[in-house]
Amino acid sequence: MSELDTPDTSMLDALESDLAAKIDAAADEGALDEVRVAALGKKGAISEKMKTLGKMTPEERQILGPALNGLKARVTDAIAARKSVLKEQALEARLSSETVDVTLPVRPGPSTEGRIHPVSQVIDELTAIFADMGFSIAEGPDIETDETNFTALNFPEGHPAREMHDTFFFPEKEDGGRLLLRTHTSTVQIHMMREQEPPLRVIIPGRTYRCDSDQTHTPMFHQVEGLVIDKGSHIGHLKWILEEFCKAFFEVDEIKMRFRPSFFPFTEPSMEVDIGCSFAGGEVKIGEGDDWLEILGCGMVHPNVLRNCGLDPDVYQGFAWGMGIDRIAMLKYGMPDLRAFFDADLRWIKHYGFRPLDMPTLFGGLSA
Repeated sequence: MSELDTPDTSMLDALESDLAAKIDAAADEGALDEVRVAALGKKGAISEKMKTLGKMTPEERQILGPALNGLKARVTDAIAARKSVLKEQALEARLSSETVDVTLPVRPGPSTEGRIHPVSQVIDELTAIFADMGFSIAEGPDIETDETNFTALNFPEGHPAREMHDTFFFPEKEDGGRLLLRTHTSTVQIHMMREQEPPLRVIIPGRTYRCDSDQTHTPMFHQVEGLVIDKGSHIGHLKWILEEFCKAFFEVDEIKMRFRPSFFPFTEPSMEVDIGCSFAGGEVKIGEGDDWLEILGCGMVHPNVLRNCGLDPDVYQGFAWGMGIDRIAMLKYGMPDLRAFFDADLRWIKHYGFRPLDMPTLFGGLSA
């Protein structure tokens, strides 16, 4: 049993007093950094206590979670304030000993000013969630062949579904073949099934490309694909995985989901998934209300796709799902325009970006 098994915050007060005294006593930035590592580093005092949250009951987390996050924030602010004082003292000492006129302020370091892009943050969140379920991370090339991007995924030549993808094709080669920028991360499914023996449990985050641009579409965007291939996998497993993912990602205890019939060439049956939400007051709130929002597409892997990868559909079956990383980032963090993700506007990234030390974890909170 850990010392945080009961909702008693008195030891946090004592820890805060001890850290505050050490921060005030730090004589230079080196000493202050030692205090920071001892408090907020990977094995720091506060970090170790954050790790115990996952073992607590919901009632204990409700009390100690905010208390620990508040302590973390206050210690971070106190370190930053002390660092500013030490910088001023060091500058004054330098000016008093040198004749050079140093009038420009020292620029803040990358750990203070730097920001993690929301897409990178959401990919880290997805990785944390699915890794906890036992999934591996797979990657593949951005440049693919027509065969791996379409034909192997059950898009026959001339199939109208090919026209839905607005593909960026490279110039035709002498043999008539053409390379292209992949239109979905589903291409990596083909590589995985051809290169590895089942069972497979992977997620595939990455860049994709389509000739489209408006408020919710850009020529380059990000998708995450999930794939499970096994002898006994079935649609019940798929529904459970998606439900647990949505609850963890949107950080809600319960969520309503509905599965609607749809069509994708590479899955049969195919479904689109809606989650329950509320649009009241012009704000999307997940996990409450009577409205619905489409979030992703999924289905059982088509037998033709299994055959195209050298797998016997009478022996193996599986399921897959895919969603837009940029769009779920917009939904979770309230970003109105997808194009702003790629404008390189420093004001935007300072507003929506994440601090480098805000690493998403399931026990500490994905967006804490």
